[in-house]
Amino acid sequence: MTRLLVHVEGQTEETFVNEILAPHLYGCGYSKVSARLVGNARQRDRRGGIRGWSTVRDDILIHLKEDTGCVATTMVDYYGLPQVGAKAWPGRAAAGSLPFVKKAITVQDALLADIRAGLGNKFHPTRFVPYVMMHEFEGLLFSDCGRFGRGIGRPDLIGRFQQIRDAFNDPEEINDSPNTAPSKRVEVLVPGYQKPFLGALAAVEIGLDAIRAECPYFRKWLESLESVVDG
Repeated sequence: MTRLLVHVEGQTEETFVNEILAPHLYGCGYSKVSARLVGNARQRDRRGGIRGWSTVRDDILIHLKEDTGCVATTMVDYYGLPQVGAKAWPGRAAAGSLPFVKKAITVQDALLADIRAGLGNKFHPTRFVPYVMMHEFEGLLFSDCGRFGRGIGRPDLIGRFQQIRDAFNDPEEINDSPNTAPSKRVEVLVPGYQKPFLGALAAVEIGLDAIRAECPYFRKWLESLESVVDG
């Protein structure tokens, strides 16, 4: 039986994995699905932000080496990945100037190549399935604006959420900038928005099927995880 460890960026993603993703993957044949905050994320500095790739890379490599029967994946926000300096994630700087359709793929390919180099001949490509959310976790919540609004106890905002969603081809395209990233749009409408609590409530209300149907990159990731067991 296959075990899966999902390296996540924050507590919202951790809840998503444990309460929504895991039950589905158990039905696909996984024996264990668990989430781990990347790079000891609970001890981030006051400025926040995801840990540098070198730290996350070490965590992934150690796990893959110690548990040869496991599969590892990531669930991190493209928007927040460090681009330069010691904390830079492979491919992130190059992806910034590329068309939308190539951004996540560029980073994911670079992560896979780096893990492959770290494991050498012992590496089997199905054991690491990187996933970079475009652009943030909140983008996925626009998969069903009605359930989004009801899930956070703000049905009065359903129409406003839908207006944001309708301006893009799909929820994953809601763009990344300090003012228009998905979380920033939500914060404007929901002052004091608490991502770990409200984001998790919304995700549970929306459910996996709606996110899968509306978000192509998420759907591809999920299909890749399913195929590991099928294969």
